[in-house]
Amino acid sequence: MIGFLRGKLAIRQPPALVVDVNGVGYECEAPMSTFYNLPGTGAEVALHTHLVVRDDAHILYAFASEHERRVFRALLRVSGVGPRIALGVLSGITIDAFLLCVEAQDADPLVRIPGVGRKTAERMLIDLRDRIKDLVLQPGVAIVAALPEASAAQSEAYSALVALGYRPAEVVRMLKAVGAEGATTEDLIRRALQAAAS
Repeated sequence: MIGFLRGKLAIRQPPALVVDVNGVGYECEAPMSTFYNLPGTGAEVALHTHLVVRDDAHILYAFASEHERRVFRALLRVSGVGPRIALGVLSGITIDAFLLCVEAQDADPLVRIPGVGRKTAERMLIDLRDRIKDLVLQPGVAIVAALPEASAAQSEAYSALVALGYRPAEVVRMLKAVGAEGATTEDLIRRALQAAAS
């Protein structure tokens, strides 16, 4: 199993790329989330990889982060989801937004991804619901996708409310409802708790 590549980025033509590792070119397929983080051709690159062995081919998939690879592998465990659909998901939505969909059991954003139908999207949500904690990189990571202009105070309030036992999707709704302009972390937590109690 090839788990990691470090070398020069020789070719970059989405969804394919080639990494030159000491004169050997490793051809990989990668999601657009990885391509957005790649340096220019000829630059040094380090990628996490996942090898899929089929009867007719050995295909290497490359990822800019271990987090991307972990979500890709989780998607492969979903019935009816192969590497092509998993790559499409990672290319069509950020990981944070995807995890928020799983947490909220919201299939609508996933159905908008090319190649993902309603049944497949719902199967992903059901199969990954119990594994969401293993896929979240850190508490509060989903706030970035849900509140694109999130301040430091919002992020800290998000983490605190999740630590208090509120579900991430619920916390996002609470923080959106109370507004954040000029508020401290303590203000946001107090307002969110008051709103939840009313």
